[in-house]
Amino acid sequence: MPASISSTTSSGTRKGSDRAVSLDEAIAIAIQLQQRDQWVAAGEMYRSILAAAPDHPDAVHYSGVLAHQEGRSDQALALIKRSLELAPDRADWHSNLGIVLRDRLELDEAVAACQRAITLDPNHANAHNNLGVVLRAQGRLGEAEAAYRTAIQVSPEHSDAYTNLGILLNAQKRTSEAAVCFFKVITFRPKHPEARRLLALAHCALGKVDEAVAIFEEWLQEEPDHPIPRHMLAACSGREVPPRASDAYIEMTFDSFAGSFDAKLAKLMYRAPDLVATMLSEAVASKRLDVLDAGCGTGLCGPLIAPYARRLVGVDLSARMLAQAKARTVYDDLVKGELTAYLRDSPGAFDVIVSADTLVYFGPLQEVVAVAANALRPGGRFVFTVEELSGTDVDAGYAIRTHGRYGHTRQYLELVLTDAKLRPEIVPAELRFEAGEPVAGLVVRATKADAP
Repeated sequence: MPASISSTTSSGTRKGSDRAVSLDEAIAIAIQLQQRDQWVAAGEMYRSILAAAPDHPDAVHYSGVLAHQEGRSDQALALIKRSLELAPDRADWHSNLGIVLRDRLELDEAVAACQRAITLDPNHANAHNNLGVVLRAQGRLGEAEAAYRTAIQVSPEHSDAYTNLGILLNAQKRTSEAAVCFFKVITFRPKHPEARRLLALAHCALGKVDEAVAIFEEWLQEEPDHPIPRHMLAACSGREVPPRASDAYIEMTFDSFAGSFDAKLAKLMYRAPDLVATMLSEAVASKRLDVLDAGCGTGLCGPLIAPYARRLVGVDLSARMLAQAKARTVYDDLVKGELTAYLRDSPGAFDVIVSADTLVYFGPLQEVVAVAANALRPGGRFVFTVEELSGTDVDAGYAIRTHGRYGHTRQYLELVLTDAKLRPEIVPAELRFEAGEPVAGLVVRATKADAP
């Protein structure tokens, strides 16, 4: 869910000298770089500013925001709190503190920060929106809805508040109301990618698949090379379905919400990492294993499987997800790359490969399972989750769903794993909640035979 970062500066607070003006101008440039995702350049500029003026509140604050964006949570929290010691009456900054605390799952403190922002400025729309995000994370859905509606009342074209309200309503199966919210966002911002996607998914939930297809077709006409409408059009229409989600789709999708990924999954009661770790713990006793976290994302599996690893490697396509994983300080190596290619280049390198909710972006699994089996040492284990596809009318054993992920049947998994000379053990599980309903999944532990 989109939180709303505020980035107004206190320019002019030290207008008495030429140097103060130059600092304010430098901060304005750094913020522009930051907003354009030029994080390295922004960071260099903030460091230069702070070297000259260590207590400049704007530089302290926005370097904290940058640390948050880059996954350096502890630094982000310390810097933003320090900025509020220097300038305690900045409503924007209390609201931003709420975002950081939300993403750290320190929810009571996040609520207090957002409420402090609202006390300082009752018409601070971003703070009302951010308060709604945190309240929803606490399960206080009625209060969250009220906060979003207050944000909209204060700022009638607040697209983040409409988006968040739509997501909340959709989770409560108020799909028609949700669709109205997403349509509002598109009215305000016709090119808004997330609103387009969410409106299309709402149409699918209402049985209006043709309208969803039309949204993605129009989007592709405007941006023929954009990976998200291309993938989602295939998912909704069933036409030209790729064998797996493209690298570009994965990178763009996960880069876009890396900063809020953990908090979002916490709201969905996401269980896949725990399920994978439990499946592994039931089968291994050694704590001296070489382990690969395949599709590691922000590293949610990392702390759970690190106790078994003498060496823990993570691989993922999203650079921003990897930055979050690095901040956990449990991985010995993090690699940006496509999973199949990485496994192909790692024969016999691992005792264990774990993968939580990564193979849901693959249709046919023969290739990725084969290279995973080859990357395992004798007696090694491949532990992963997929979304379960039920029904006997799925001849291929897998299919893409309208949300863009693939489901797989149990029989298909057994066949593919056996063909790769892996012995499968498969158990059903609920992976998370989505739109108020549990997502049925399968947790797999596949074992490679010992050396003859």
